[in-house]
Amino acid sequence: MELSQNIHTFVRILFEKVSKKDHFMQRKNIIPIISMLATLFAADLVAQSDSVSNVVRYTTEFKFREGFYLNFDQVKNNKPIPKSRLLTSIDYNSKTFFDQVTDLQSITYFDDLGNSQDVETKNLWGYSKNGILYINVGGAFNRITIMGNICHFVANITTYSNRYNSPYGYSPYGYSPYGYSPYGYSPYGYSPYGYGAPTYRTTEMRQFLLDFNTGKVLEYDTKNVTMLLMIDPELHDEFARLRSKKQQQLRFMYIRKFNERHPLYIPK
Repeated sequence: MELSQNIHTFVRILFEKVSKKDHFMQRKNIIPIISMLATLFAADLVAQSDSVSNVVRYTTEFKFREGFYLNFDQVKNNKPIPKSRLLTSIDYNSKTFFDQVTDLQSITYFDDLGNSQDVETKNLWGYSKNGILYINVGGAFNRITIMGNICHFVANITTYSNRYNSPYGYSPYGYSPYGYSPYGYSPYGYSPYGYGAPTYRTTEMRQFLLDFNTGKVLEYDTKNVTMLLMIDPELHDEFARLRSKKQQQLRFMYIRKFNERHPLYIPK
């Protein structure tokens, strides 16, 4: 497309330069140039036609090729590493194949040149199972439930903290009415709990957005929805005019509107 636009601009400028006052030979000399540009233009149209024929508009019927994605470019090109290229003892036909593979610390696969490569599973972008995308966020692989140029998904995020609320201050277990316990120093001697405060783990369900143009994963909030809608000024301004409470209520609806107005195209 860019080539054809450049050719069109160049030809227009060329004709403007060759005015009616120019000699016949001057005009005649540009004919071979125009002929060459016309050939390039035709070739560009063919290339565009081939490119368009290799992509389809995403619908709920679309199925991504099954396999593992190392990065987002592979996702956009619908070109994962097929599971048949993995060097593993896990049964390829197992219903839990992807779960078993992602539980491993690393995987070995064969690249396009037939060379074996190792990658840690924590560094995988994700995978496609039964034609559905799963993205690696928070150390877990989460299904993308809403697909489009703006995607939406839910993930369980685990956080760790060693804080503890105590009437005696920072305990357990810094200060204590019995001394530094539990359980550094103790009037009863060394404590089995050691010196450090215990670590607490909490898991919460959070919502995220995936910008399919850039591959960025964003928190699902009004600020990020507003930012992603900026590609469509009319829709963005309509959303921006809503009151804050209404924006929170309708932001999911506006994501759907955006995806309908800006369809996602994926290689077959």
